[in-house]
Amino acid sequence: MLSLVPTADIDAGVQRRAPYGDELRTALKGVDSRNDQLRRENAYLRAMLTIALGELTSAQKREKHSQYLALHDDLTALPNRRYFLERLAYALGNQDSGTPDLAVIYLDLDGFKALNDMHGHAAGDTLLSLIATRLAHALRAEDLVSRLGGDEYACLITGVSCRKRLREIALTLFEAVTAPFKIGALVLSVSPSIGVAMCPLHGTTADALMHAADAAMYAAKRNRSSFAFAN
Repeated sequence: MLSLVPTADIDAGVQRRAPYGDELRTALKGVDSRNDQLRRENAYLRAMLTIALGELTSAQKREKHSQYLALHDDLTALPNRRYFLERLAYALGNQDSGTPDLAVIYLDLDGFKALNDMHGHAAGDTLLSLIATRLAHALRAEDLVSRLGGDEYACLITGVSCRKRLREIALTLFEAVTAPFKIGALVLSVSPSIGVAMCPLHGTTADALMHAADAAMYAAKRNRSSFAFAN
């Protein structure tokens, strides 16, 4: 037969276990409170991490931009003299074997100062930028054109040792610059004097090649010719 437990005994058992239930509920409340605290701390740490990563990214962008500005011309966005000389020195000093086949082409605009004085610096700056674009488009992707400063540009031609081919490149650059430029209502024309120096014929260092190309440019200017090779 099924025996019934007296109600009094059940009540007594419940009363004996009540303190344990209270302790359990208190413990669970403590766990919930701790979990809430951990969630808040986790959210805070995630927010701080996001901020730190954002600041790091901004710092990296600023550093990259600073490096870009240090190596590029403000007006034309071409590589500047420092960049050009670094690339030239690298090309000369980092060859697997033998002397590299390369050439330096130096360009100076004839009569640019008079043109700049006549039409204003804004027109002159626009002209310098347009010339930079034409020179870059006239060269191969692997070559480098730089604005050295003022109205002077330089090109680094790699993998070319043929005098005939360099003559063709110099003429292409000459024609690119001498074609008329339309700037607003103005139509301006300017011509360059171009000097070409070859490695190793005219030098095997950056300084030697730059000096040889510069001297050849002045020879072209004196002789009123489109270009001249270094002696």
